[in-house]
Amino acid sequence: MEQFIIKGGTPLKGEVTIGGAKNAALGILAAAIMTDDTVHIDNLPDVRDINVMLEAISEIGAEVNRIDRHTVEITASGIRDVSVDDDFIRRIRASYYFIGALLGKYKDAKVPLPGGCNIGSRPIDQHLKGFKALGADVKIARGAVVARAERLTAAHIYFDVVSVGATINVMMAATLAEGRTILENAAKEPHIVDVANFLNSMGASIKGAGTDTIRIDGVKKLHGTEYSIIPDQIEAGTFMCMAAATRGNLLIKNVIPKHLESITAKLIEMGNEVEEYDEAVRVIGAKVQRHTDIKTLPYPGFPTDMQPQMAVTLSLAEGTSMVTESIFENRFKYVDELARMGGNIKVEGNVAVIDGIESFSGATVSAPDLRAGAALVIAGLAAQGFTTVDEIGYIQRGYECFEEKIKGCGGTIEKVDSDKAAAKFKLKVG
Repeated sequence: MEQFIIKGGTPLKGEVTIGGAKNAALGILAAAIMTDDTVHIDNLPDVRDINVMLEAISEIGAEVNRIDRHTVEITASGIRDVSVDDDFIRRIRASYYFIGALLGKYKDAKVPLPGGCNIGSRPIDQHLKGFKALGADVKIARGAVVARAERLTAAHIYFDVVSVGATINVMMAATLAEGRTILENAAKEPHIVDVANFLNSMGASIKGAGTDTIRIDGVKKLHGTEYSIIPDQIEAGTFMCMAAATRGNLLIKNVIPKHLESITAKLIEMGNEVEEYDEAVRVIGAKVQRHTDIKTLPYPGFPTDMQPQMAVTLSLAEGTSMVTESIFENRFKYVDELARMGGNIKVEGNVAVIDGIESFSGATVSAPDLRAGAALVIAGLAAQGFTTVDEIGYIQRGYECFEEKIKGCGGTIEKVDSDKAAAKFKLKVG
């Protein structure tokens, strides 16, 4: 079983380049099958979720040509099956995007109910509500969503709750529906804008993405395109917290600073220095950092996917901070792991009360999910002594070359697959 072994206590310095946005790429890959023409996509992150998605696209009959690690061409003219039924695809949350894509193009889809990280309830009722409003007959049978329609017709859809997944999924289906569809109370995350821009580059007519009202004029067909995915907001935020927690100085390149504003604001409140450039940010960690309070909210609020990383950073700040999780109810599972490292966090309902400590101490911990795993790596880098992080498969779902990028900034970390390799690493670095 693979692990990360980390020797902490070294401030991270230098520069790191951020990859393409995983969450945008997952929606874009699904949308790529909505045309029979060839679609060329670059700045694709080479992470497990993306590779699973590409495998699933290939399994249903599309031609997937991996030009290089970050570039793919997809030609979906050969799709022979609207049923995506693979145990592997069930493990990623974004499998549900196949419903909107296949329903839009073929008026027929059968897709397993999705998996992903166990961070709380993530119902797909708003997805199903949107598909039904467009005229589809939708049911859940034998663990799969089955959606069919004679034709899709435009509708005025109000989402009861803000849902990123439902916004993308229904937007894809509505792209090939007849007439003008209006989505209200739509999510506004950067990756929704990216999926909309991608669809528009294929000939769709989508306006208002990035606001709470999206208007979609259905078109008869989509065509091929070349498209580059936006940088990953969460990977960038993770390295920003890494710089702050280790009291380092990192230039984080290939980012869109506007997407990082909520993270930047909190780091500055804590006393850190953040410099913004056109496509980069520099974070200089203050020696002494102040407490602050955070509440996760839909974009442009503070992202739930950055909550664990920021909680680790706040654990090393003076005073008492409060973190309120308003998106997922099961996102504090990392707290017990941090306690092994000396963290002082008490959870009451959806609120974590963090009393700052001077330093973490190295320990053996286990990643409970993707973002919590990244947070434990940050804690290990800031800790005294050696930290072992188990279950790193979660981390590899969403971070490309994570340990190599950290090493490039002066961090002492190694991915090992045996006790012997771990002992050798510890002996080598002292």
